[in-house]
Amino acid sequence: MTYTMSAAGGLDDLMLWTPLALVVASLFVFTHVVRSRTGIIGTVWLTMAIYLYWRIGTTLPDGIGMQQAWVWLILGIELLAFADAIILHILLSRPRCNSVAATAQEEKLRRQPQANLPSVDVFITTYDEQREVIEKTIVGALAMDWPDARIWVLDDGRRAWLRDLCADNGAGYITRPDNRGAKAGNINHALVHTHANLVMVLDADFIPQRNFLWRTVGFFEDPTVGIVQVPHSFYNSDPLQHNLGLRAALPDDQRFFFETIMPGRDGWNTAFCCGSNSITRRSLFESIGGQLPEGSITEDMLLTIAALRKGFVTRYLNEPLAFGLAPESVSAFFVQRQRWAQGGIQILHLREGPLGHGLSLIARLAFLPTHYLTQSLAALFAVLSPIIFLWTGIAPLVGVTVEAVIAYLVPMVVAALGGLACLAPGRYIPLASQVLNLFQAFRILPVALLTLVKPRGHDFRVTPKGRAATSGADLAICVAGLALVLLTIGGLLVNSRPDHRIVEQAALVPMVAIWCSLNIAILLLMCMLCLQVPVRRLEERLPLSDGFVLQGMDSVALPLPAKADVSLSGLGAQFAEPHGLSNGALVCLQLDQVGGITGRVVYSSSHRVGVRFNPMDDAMRNRLIVALYATRPLPATEAAGLWVTTLAILTRIRHANLTTYSIHPSLEPEAETDQRRLPVATYILQPSLGAWWYEGMMMGRHNGPLSSNDTRSATVPTLETT
Repeated sequence: MTYTMSAAGGLDDLMLWTPLALVVASLFVFTHVVRSRTGIIGTVWLTMAIYLYWRIGTTLPDGIGMQQAWVWLILGIELLAFADAIILHILLSRPRCNSVAATAQEEKLRRQPQANLPSVDVFITTYDEQREVIEKTIVGALAMDWPDARIWVLDDGRRAWLRDLCADNGAGYITRPDNRGAKAGNINHALVHTHANLVMVLDADFIPQRNFLWRTVGFFEDPTVGIVQVPHSFYNSDPLQHNLGLRAALPDDQRFFFETIMPGRDGWNTAFCCGSNSITRRSLFESIGGQLPEGSITEDMLLTIAALRKGFVTRYLNEPLAFGLAPESVSAFFVQRQRWAQGGIQILHLREGPLGHGLSLIARLAFLPTHYLTQSLAALFAVLSPIIFLWTGIAPLVGVTVEAVIAYLVPMVVAALGGLACLAPGRYIPLASQVLNLFQAFRILPVALLTLVKPRGHDFRVTPKGRAATSGADLAICVAGLALVLLTIGGLLVNSRPDHRIVEQAALVPMVAIWCSLNIAILLLMCMLCLQVPVRRLEERLPLSDGFVLQGMDSVALPLPAKADVSLSGLGAQFAEPHGLSNGALVCLQLDQVGGITGRVVYSSSHRVGVRFNPMDDAMRNRLIVALYATRPLPATEAAGLWVTTLAILTRIRHANLTTYSIHPSLEPEAETDQRRLPVATYILQPSLGAWWYEGMMMGRHNGPLSSNDTRSATVPTLETT
């Protein structure tokens, strides 16, 4: 099909924009009128097919040379990206929601005698996390409302203070004689020394809700369910939200995966274990040799594939039942994502991986880690292609006219990005996705390519948390981004003058300028993402809406704040009218299920007040942890809308903070902890039952170590040498 531009406009101009109009209209109809996922996907596929027909039929050069090689390279990347997109669309075509089933199963479980409920071993894996991180997880796990849940802290750091913390609270504690196999080896060692029917795994920073087990255990009534997985939800901002100042407008970058992709995978029985926040049948472990596979640093993925080969599926429950820490710095972000990329690509080289025998075609496709390559390559070449074109005249496509770009290329881009935005409303924001993909490409692509040719020899690196997650900026990526901005602007300036123009097709320069403008915005946002915005507090503030009263020294309740947030260390409140509190004033926060927490005003204005809590005893601190993190779903950011969120992202360029900081620039020095290490041996401290611990704490019956003669639990440590 050929279009010609008429000087006066008219029918030719109208026809020129018809393909784009049809794509937009189809996406609108299938999203807001008919509401058909099949219709959305069909629109995208048809547009992609028309584009490829044109792309392969008219834009490929003859002969051999630099121009030809460049065009074929770009086409190869496009084809890989399209193949990856098709797999994703198939997975998103029939999502499954399991919340109704979870409610029915929970009601059935609660009617059963407690003696008939399965026992659960809860493994909290840890290596070097600080007390302020792992303490909340231990307390939250102990507070889970399940009759027979035994909490075990698996400490590969062999820290004496952590053993004492477990003993004081009634949690079990296990060390091992070596650190072989990293996290997988740690879990495998604990499997030998525990015997419950089900095994729940938590990372050191993930705090479970009290009803976690009631909502998930019922799925195991189906004998084909081997693993139950719930989302990784977070109570802090990720680097994209934090460094761009978009916590209130932009969901964290993992919402798209956990709230859109995983329900889709569940519909095809290809959901997978994500490590933390999962529960596994012990009989599944026994069926594959009694332990987690250790062939990859993403042992959870290998476990899922092994389970599929044994006839077990992973069921996904899309409910926020545990909350953890998103990466708190740029360096922590890359430690996590590089580990995922290494592990995902490692499994391609394994006989037990997705290319081995015993899997269905959809399972093989679902577990291919191609996105680590395609997303990074597509993001990088989208920026590099116009720069190379402007400075060398080497085009990514040959024989292209402005009319063809409008008729074929633009509709394809709108369909590809808009289709995902329609399939994942509020979860996929195209601009944010492009910024993040480009940001990751500089660090993820080299790791992915290296692992592709050298799958072995990669160490397991734990994602830094808390005070350990310190990093001012990734200046290398920032400098690279600014250099690409300058090259883009320079190329446009050079080609703006006819006597210096490098590009022979002058008519294409305005179209390339639009492309470059989008790239410049993405690059500037990426540079901002590289710079660490300071974190004001070590403890994240969580919103309070009800169940509390703030009192002054005279015990008279202050006006109910219009807005309030609280952490383990303090309180912030905003009042609709003057509060009358001055700096240094003593106040008391009466919080349901916690009691009265005293503190002192450290900041005061006419309508705002900041309070630092006084030191509290362990029992009250534990109650506060449970009240804040384990008894209510924490609010997640909901995108205000595609266009509103996109505009909010773009406006951040005007308000860039170009100062770099360490992540905790103004915090008080960390309190000294016991640095003693335990012997390199198997050490086992037996746990109490978590539900009894919580009820006892609430009634004041448990404020320290359990009695050695308590008949409900034994906490006598045993040391096994190996």
